[in-house]
Amino acid sequence: MIFKRTACIAAFAAMATAGLVGCGGSDDKNDSKGGGSAKAKAKVGVILPDTKSSVRWENFDLPVLKKAFEAAGIPADIQNAEGDKQRMQTIADQMITSGVTMLAIVNLDSNSGAAIEQKAKAQGVQTIDYDRLTLGGSADYYVSFDGVQVGRVQGQGLQKCLGDKKANIVYLDGSPTDNNATLFKQGAHEVLDKVSNYTKVAEQAVPDWDNQQAATIFEQMFTQQKGKIDGVLAANDGLGNAAISILQKSHAGNVPVTGQDATVQGLQNILDGTQCMTVYKPNKLEADSLVSVVTALAKGEKPKTNATSNDPQGHRQVQSILLNPVLITKDNVKQVVTDGGSGITAADLCKGAYAAKCKAAGIQ
Repeated sequence: MIFKRTACIAAFAAMATAGLVGCGGSDDKNDSKGGGSAKAKAKVGVILPDTKSSVRWENFDLPVLKKAFEAAGIPADIQNAEGDKQRMQTIADQMITSGVTMLAIVNLDSNSGAAIEQKAKAQGVQTIDYDRLTLGGSADYYVSFDGVQVGRVQGQGLQKCLGDKKANIVYLDGSPTDNNATLFKQGAHEVLDKVSNYTKVAEQAVPDWDNQQAATIFEQMFTQQKGKIDGVLAANDGLGNAAISILQKSHAGNVPVTGQDATVQGLQNILDGTQCMTVYKPNKLEADSLVSVVTALAKGEKPKTNATSNDPQGHRQVQSILLNPVLITKDNVKQVVTDGGSGITAADLCKGAYAAKCKAAGIQ
């Protein structure tokens, strides 16, 4: 995928540091169109994908989105499709019937997501892709982290853990129906394929980001390679933990494994030394970016974006807000707790045996 940056990206980089989103609509006090009343008429529906692929959706995105929309004064109906495409369509139908004026979805796959967006558009409901771009869809805007850069960060993290030694690497890619997984894969290969000492010995996508299937797939890889695996590029923390479980079961020693989402489990694995890195994508920043788009649309304004995203199936460029991810290792794991962008607290992370490990990492 090719992303075309615009002048606003510098502002968003600054906002990522501050944990703010200010490239959205104008302040109500200066809104001559009556922004407050416009927002009162607006209602947004948000459909999250599942609770299985990653704990982020229910543990992080749901509460952060709810709080952000409450602060913006915009009624929001936020539900989870539980990995069921028909359920997602039913939820979307119910939301449209209930009078939502905007619908934001995290698609389960592009085909079902595009059908939802087409139906919403026919009913006069504006649509927004949240976190995953719907290929062949009709969303007016796309809000996410830069997927290719996420993959680059994962590749850079694994390279940092492996060094320049000769290494056999396996890849556990995300779901083949998720466009983000394609972008993560692209970015990781951009980095790792350039290292002449690294050899890709196996690569496979994990259907639906299913962690149990990931464990089975990785165990097969491990057996086929006779245990000669030196690094694992896993697309998120769940897949990474699946690989770690097999490595531990096989007494394979310390094999660097990557992750993504900066989940409690992933961070604890980093503190344990069984996972070498994760990618931190502050949920608050992504949620606030979605709210900025919804707020602008509610006031009849054009949302401020910082990129366009290519939809090759729809033959179009989608106006986007693409945010920058952060590489997390044991050296800076405390950032996920201290900056407040994830909702993870020291109490969440530092239970039991992790209390001493948190203290050593500077987390109080």
